[in-house]
Amino acid sequence: MDEKKQWGITPPISLASPTDLEKQVDAGLIQELKDQNTIESEQESLNREKVLALVQSLVKEFVKRVSIRNGMSESLADQAGGKIFTFGSYRLGVNQPGADIDTLCVVPKHVSREDFFDVFEPLLKTREEVSVCAGVPDAYVPIIKTTISGIEIDFLVARLALATIPDDLELADDNLLKNLDERCVRSLNGSRVTDEILRVVPNVQVFRESLRCIKLWAQRRAIYSNVNGFLGGVAWAMLVARICQLYPNENAGAVIAKFFTILYQWKWPHPVLLKEIEDGPLKVRVWNPKVGSSTLLIYPSDRAHRMPIITPAYPSMCSTHNVGPSTQEVMRQEFKRGMDILDGIHKGTTTWSQLFNKHEFFSKYKHYLQIIASGQTAESQKKWSGAVESKVRQLVSKLELVDGIELAHPFVKGFSEVFICLNDEEVQHAAEYNPSEEVKERSKKPEEYENKEAEDGIHRVYISTFYIGLAIQPRNPETNEKRTLNLTYPTNEFMKLTKLWDQFVEGEMKIFVKNIKASEFNVLNQISSALPDVVFEGGIRTSSSKSSKKKSKRPSNVMDESNGENEQNKRLKPDNTSNNEQKSEATALAPSAVPTEST
Repeated sequence: MDEKKQWGITPPISLASPTDLEKQVDAGLIQELKDQNTIESEQESLNREKVLALVQSLVKEFVKRVSIRNGMSESLADQAGGKIFTFGSYRLGVNQPGADIDTLCVVPKHVSREDFFDVFEPLLKTREEVSVCAGVPDAYVPIIKTTISGIEIDFLVARLALATIPDDLELADDNLLKNLDERCVRSLNGSRVTDEILRVVPNVQVFRESLRCIKLWAQRRAIYSNVNGFLGGVAWAMLVARICQLYPNENAGAVIAKFFTILYQWKWPHPVLLKEIEDGPLKVRVWNPKVGSSTLLIYPSDRAHRMPIITPAYPSMCSTHNVGPSTQEVMRQEFKRGMDILDGIHKGTTTWSQLFNKHEFFSKYKHYLQIIASGQTAESQKKWSGAVESKVRQLVSKLELVDGIELAHPFVKGFSEVFICLNDEEVQHAAEYNPSEEVKERSKKPEEYENKEAEDGIHRVYISTFYIGLAIQPRNPETNEKRTLNLTYPTNEFMKLTKLWDQFVEGEMKIFVKNIKASEFNVLNQISSALPDVVFEGGIRTSSSKSSKKKSKRPSNVMDESNGENEQNKRLKPDNTSNNEQKSEATALAPSAVPTEST
């Protein structure tokens, strides 16, 4: 290691090599990562390489077919080329067993994005190795999702302003971005950012070992999700890379210890940069929160980023624009927890396995909002649930403004279920996520109804649920008065927002929001009976929590999906409502009457 070399925008904090204790701690980390099954076998790696070789040949065949169709001779079509570039976890060298491969298909200028879906997708479907193939041409970044020889591969496409794509093409040259549309720039950016991260770290092996650790930790602690306001894979990789730059001679165990300490103390919104932000050949937006003399360089929204982590490849962008006050606070708490555990590891009082203990989200809060998206077909439900999930963080933002809410903590993923119903009443209750025990038992045996459809009296209801944990301010110790939280406005606005989705189908797609009050004895294995079994993913419920479930055909806390009104508001204490409103049968929302936590 060149001790005079500077990695990143500042000199290293330390050039020291690992101590004997740090070597011992590092050995423990590497063993724990193996025990946690984060490293795939050599055979799995070889299988991936074989599949990628097949994919490379298919991309060239795809380009050749389009070239001939456009009037080229066969010899010229053979020379048109086409090349794949992997990015994401696989390119970084930290993919877990069974993980997908993000793959960019780079094609010459005469191949269009329409060709990608009209020619390449059908070509993939002809291959016996391909068991799944589904194109999403209208996505923010157009994609084809596939499974090839058992390996999931997500394909993106980028068309360069070149007549041919040579086998030795590299994407580092910023001039390749010239004359490309915005979607192509976005597609290329994933690969360019990944490659640039690997170029700016002092020791790739240490970086990879450290990132494996942080990735597993973030997943286990449920803070690995860009769409829900936490950090995605690229952002976590950039944070690890920055710590590696500051301690270029340390091993992974030491880097992880520094990671938690530095990020817990980081002075946000001071940005994390792996290199200086560069200008380039395009008239495109580059992250710039500074106030300058030229209004072209001022982006007020950039100044609102709470945890800016900036991509190193041109055009530099903020990878963490979805982070809000609540998710930032949750991550700050997790940095503190990690720092304490690493301190204990060095003292011999804690272990690496404790760092990777599963999150406690579903036993952490007394109050949750449950968002229910339901649909009638598997295909439409997949799109509808994705649209709803993409809006959850906007509900979180509105909840953060409600007086009395200290924190609105979104869970990082949704849960999908399918209920098999025999009549309209069962369909209605299932769509509200209130199926009868009979429907639940029937739905556990889907194979018995596999070939039966609506004409046989069988109706399937597809459900996706999402959760937000609410930390409520304690009651005022001076008055000791209970308060209620009025969540009518944020929940109504959220439901209206989801229905503005351009593919929303009234009557087929439904959206509900419920308030769930968890057990007052939420300790150890005493898990809230109000939360469904599916969220615990193998977690243990005590018999007392199961037996305390209340049976009703229509729960009192259902928010009507058409107008957001609760049918049994008389049970709820209204907040700032008039006498006339209190007499109405439909004036309060279930989520509007969330009592504060008692101290």
